[in-house]
Amino acid sequence: MANEGVGHDGRASSGSQRRLGSLLNGLRAAVLGANDGIVSTAGLVVGVAGATPDREALLVAGIAGTLAGALSMGAGEYVSVSTQRDTERAVLAREQRELAADPEGELEELAGMYRERGLSEDLSRRVARELTDHDALRAHAEVELGLNRYRVDPWQAAFASLFSFVLGALVPLAAMLLGPEAWRLQMTVVSVLVATGALGAISARMGGAPAVRAALRCVVGGSFAMLVTYLVGTLVGTFTSL
Repeated sequence: MANEGVGHDGRASSGSQRRLGSLLNGLRAAVLGANDGIVSTAGLVVGVAGATPDREALLVAGIAGTLAGALSMGAGEYVSVSTQRDTERAVLAREQRELAADPEGELEELAGMYRERGLSEDLSRRVARELTDHDALRAHAEVELGLNRYRVDPWQAAFASLFSFVLGALVPLAAMLLGPEAWRLQMTVVSVLVATGALGAISARMGGAPAVRAALRCVVGGSFAMLVTYLVGTLVGTFTSL
């Protein structure tokens, strides 16, 4: 009996591939949203803290920044992924027209691509013919255009990015608003660096990339953002108090 999600030829079924593609799409949007929520909100509250120690100002700035950032992130993901999907659809529609207008020419084009990849003349033609007979558009989409049929869902990307942004933003918000006034800045910096480093390491591990390098990139980026905004906030606070 075949394992669930695996076909008789040992390859993952189309349902498993769709689920994997959906999972990777949501994961990408969630990681991006969480990292942006941590860093941008931290930069905002640290910048305000550089200008004023007033807790109410920090609270208003933090909540406003979280809401604006989350909505912007979700809308941006939706627009970006929708544009990508519309472009892919247009390209596939053009390829479909070309297949209908000149099927033999498209077959030769596909066989030529396999020859360029190192297959022999006879094998290239045989592979191209069998794939064309099975699903010509899919064969050209994958080999010629570099596309697959499991296109990303813009709504999934939007909601994953929006909610993960909010969750990420809670890290610097909680540290800044709940910590004692004498230590709130230090607590925020430490919590943000730990959170961004952990997020970078986890996402790298899931993708099979070096975790330490990814974590360091995130930590350096978060540190730079907080340093710049704090200096700007301090300058603005100094000038406004004159």
